[in-house]
Amino acid sequence: MVSPEVHHLFHHPIADHSFSADRQTLAVARDNQVELYGRSGGKFILQDELKGHDKTVTSVDIALTTGQIVTCSQDRNAYVWEPSPTGWKPTLVLLRINRAATFVRWSPSEKKFAVGSGARIIAVCYFEEENDWWVSKHLKKPIRSTITTLSWHPNSVLLAAGSTDAHARVFSSFIKGVDERPESSVWGERLPFNTVCGEYLNNSSGWIHSVAFSPSGNALAFAAHDSSVTVVYPSGPEQPPLAVVSLSTQLLPFLSLIWNGESEIIAAGYDCEAYRLRGSEQGWQIVGSMESKGRPGLGEMREESALNMFRQMDLKGKGARDDTVLKTVHQNTVTTVRVYEGVAGGVRKFSSSGVDGRVVIWTT
Repeated sequence: MVSPEVHHLFHHPIADHSFSADRQTLAVARDNQVELYGRSGGKFILQDELKGHDKTVTSVDIALTTGQIVTCSQDRNAYVWEPSPTGWKPTLVLLRINRAATFVRWSPSEKKFAVGSGARIIAVCYFEEENDWWVSKHLKKPIRSTITTLSWHPNSVLLAAGSTDAHARVFSSFIKGVDERPESSVWGERLPFNTVCGEYLNNSSGWIHSVAFSPSGNALAFAAHDSSVTVVYPSGPEQPPLAVVSLSTQLLPFLSLIWNGESEIIAAGYDCEAYRLRGSEQGWQIVGSMESKGRPGLGEMREESALNMFRQMDLKGKGARDDTVLKTVHQNTVTTVRVYEGVAGGVRKFSSSGVDGRVVIWTT
């Protein structure tokens, strides 16, 4: 197993992170700003800070083609940052929400992005050429609570959203004049804006922490606060799903998940490590952790004799074993998992960030 590449940026939680297309720039959300790190040899060096928000930045995403950065914050605003000769130039987005913005992601086409919020609204934002500004249309019904996570379908029209009302939903975000009419799929054929193409309830009514479409877009996975991962296989518009497979685990809840092909999911969360899940319509199971616990460098946890333990307590005032260091690479909750290298159909590397201030690059 290839050792992960660990970058301990600072002793502070990372709310979200994103890499540029060439993987030379790393954006991390820290407090009320976004820090941009540039790769220098084997490590990342702080190069710039995006300051514009006056409350905690909740999410950041770098567009792979244009290089534009979108950020959103608890101050109810979103900015699109464009590179210019004098630095990064921010453009305020008209979100029209009255609660915190919680999550943002560019669509695959990069013509628009979606912002989740605590106002029970998803703002789908696009650029209006004639007025030279970013405007938004709202997805409202039937959302009953805060949006915690979003995921775009490969066709850039369908949008999956998870919320604290225990539902994962699939919406159409089709905007005339911006989107090309999508081909018919298992989610539907004619898809006007705000069409609900699917609505799925978590068995225990737990918050939905993460949603993700499979690479083909023909399956949807979501992780909830009851430590479960549910995979939905729709059969067609207005039809009951082909299968809804719910995998309950004995682990702590997952906060983020990505697909690796159509039959594998990588998920991480409160257990401070990433797990590999495999399955199909017939069923899903956890294959194992992405890391081997007895890695060199962390030192083997030797069983100390009672005599030696008391001797250490007498000499140093503490036990021989340091219980504050976890055996995992991340030393606290993993908040975000993202594809680093490869496409969703075959992820070669993925990155994770967490409450411990680390960004880790893993090889699958």
